[in-house]
Amino acid sequence: MKKLSIVIPVYWNSDSLPSLFEELMNLEKKLSDKKLLLELIFVDDGSGDDSLQVLMGFKKRRPKHTVIVKHTRNFGAIPAYKSGLRYVTGDCFTALAADLQDPPELILQMADMWLNGTKYVICKRQEREDPFLSKVFAAVFYRLLRWIVAKDFPPGGFDLALMDKQFLQFLQESGKNINPNLFAFWLGFKPEIIDYKRRKRTFGKSRWTFLKKLNLLIDSLLGFSITPIRLISVFGILISLSSVGYGVFIVVNAVLGRMEVRGFATIVSILVFLLGLILVMLGVIGEYLWRTFDQVNRRPESVIEMVYK
Repeated sequence: MKKLSIVIPVYWNSDSLPSLFEELMNLEKKLSDKKLLLELIFVDDGSGDDSLQVLMGFKKRRPKHTVIVKHTRNFGAIPAYKSGLRYVTGDCFTALAADLQDPPELILQMADMWLNGTKYVICKRQEREDPFLSKVFAAVFYRLLRWIVAKDFPPGGFDLALMDKQFLQFLQESGKNINPNLFAFWLGFKPEIIDYKRRKRTFGKSRWTFLKKLNLLIDSLLGFSITPIRLISVFGILISLSSVGYGVFIVVNAVLGRMEVRGFATIVSILVFLLGLILVMLGVIGEYLWRTFDQVNRRPESVIEMVYK
């Protein structure tokens, strides 16, 4: 029988895990009717609640094809996902959030499409019952991605995607500071799309903070595009040409006696603007340099303390 693997990063999800497990057990029965085995890979990313104890209970109830990976501390959702990918043995795989906002039943639809020969299926959010500020940030996030990185990236983005095992090696070997969904889309396989409405969060509070979202945005833009550096170069050239033109204008008019050379306020304003611009440009260049250093310094992306197979 063919096998479908699901990687589930877990961080402070003890409240939602029992409901998630029951939905996954119902999903397993339906997949079994399609001659598909289900492999569950839970990654406890340094949870401070009793998530690990709950997961170990699942392991006792379902010892076969259930893997529990424990991180030494919290490294983040993406490193947790990539840790889980090390233990994928299925013919296709997907990642599922433990908060139940993405309906597990979508996996059944994606599995049907995969069995019919589709290697890449994504679930595109049509609506999202999230706070207003989260919606605004998401709109800006995906608009920038479409403008700078991938023009055909889904406008509302996606979190749930099923991929053939052909994708696995690329994702396992991907560098640090990578957006896995964007990376998989960037590989070039044409996806089949399922539209869905994201559920409202009913368990706990989101640990996906604004700073984490901002960091993902920066990683996505700088990790896949040279456009920010190009914009810096073009803007620098335009500022230089404007400065030269303005300088020539001042000198010529001063020599011809058409204007009295004062301009202290103007000079200070221009200097402050240019110095601020230089600092911003150096910051962008520094972000690129840091990602290069972080990739080559051999620091592990995450540390696994224990694996229960």
